[in-house]
Amino acid sequence: MRAVVFENFQTFPVLTEVERPTPGPGEVLLKVAGSGACHSDVGVFDEFESDPTGLMTPSFVLGHEASGWVEEVGPGVSGFAKGDAYLVYGPIGCGRCPACSRGQDTYCAQPQQVGYLATGLGRDGGMAEYMTAPARNLVPLGDADPVAAAPLADAGLTPYHAIKRALPHLAGGGRYALAIGLGGLGIVGVQILGALTGATIIATDLKPEAMAAAEQLGAVTVPGGEGQAEAIREITGGRGVDAVFDFVGAGPTIALAAAVVAQRGSVTIVGIGGGTLEWSFFGMPYEVNFSSTYWGTIEELHEVVAMYRAGQIDPPVERFALDDALEAYRQLRDGELDARAVIVPHA
Repeated sequence: MRAVVFENFQTFPVLTEVERPTPGPGEVLLKVAGSGACHSDVGVFDEFESDPTGLMTPSFVLGHEASGWVEEVGPGVSGFAKGDAYLVYGPIGCGRCPACSRGQDTYCAQPQQVGYLATGLGRDGGMAEYMTAPARNLVPLGDADPVAAAPLADAGLTPYHAIKRALPHLAGGGRYALAIGLGGLGIVGVQILGALTGATIIATDLKPEAMAAAEQLGAVTVPGGEGQAEAIREITGGRGVDAVFDFVGAGPTIALAAAVVAQRGSVTIVGIGGGTLEWSFFGMPYEVNFSSTYWGTIEELHEVVAMYRAGQIDPPVERFALDDALEAYRQLRDGELDARAVIVPHA
């Protein structure tokens, strides 16, 4: 079968022939419906000089946002019908530590025993015609479109987890939320904020078309550039933003988050842009909850799928055939995409 394979760091992936996988004990073979191209993949093959985790040893098939139809089940697996559609929860932990027991494989206490981070990150992922996944990691999609649903595995789950943690800061009237960066995660984050809170949503990005999309979702937008922080604070009456979500994580966006957060507010760094912030006691308002998050739990992915099936969130996608997967990654790397690229192997 054909697959998009990451062969080495700072090396563009290749589309090549690999052996079709066979499901092992506790696993399911999926005929891939869709696989989202995430900027984290670009970090792996284009930006990282080496493995920062020790758990992403090349080579492997990319694709940690994947959905598919059941094709075959491995030994010990029951309760799955061929042709049913599922979304894949990418993180895979040891299954025994406290974090894994609550479905938060992202924070597994002993990942070295597993040997990889996740499906598509160390273990073969969904940028292929077929893939395997642990039966436990499959979330049913019912009659929902599995191709359009594929990005929910990360671009839906990651902002959902971050926003859910910060909901106490947005409870009550007169609250403000800020989404910095309106790419794959940020635009879904705006939808989630609109569905879960009554807060005024402020959104900012350097791309006018991204801000126009956020405005269609009810957000108040502020363009990047000079006076950005002052304009955001003016919207809040000078008080600042109750909950800031930085979906970029670069130095300037983290600095913006720190400059506009309200006293006793919340700043969550979601994007992995490699930025840093120099902190001082008087450099940020008092009692600000400043944190980072990584992905989310499998329970939360069930909740994200429920929101998708209810029409509360709908990630914008651009479909590419498997033959065009490398072009999709090139456009993603070069900032030319306005929607989540989803590779459709069986178009």
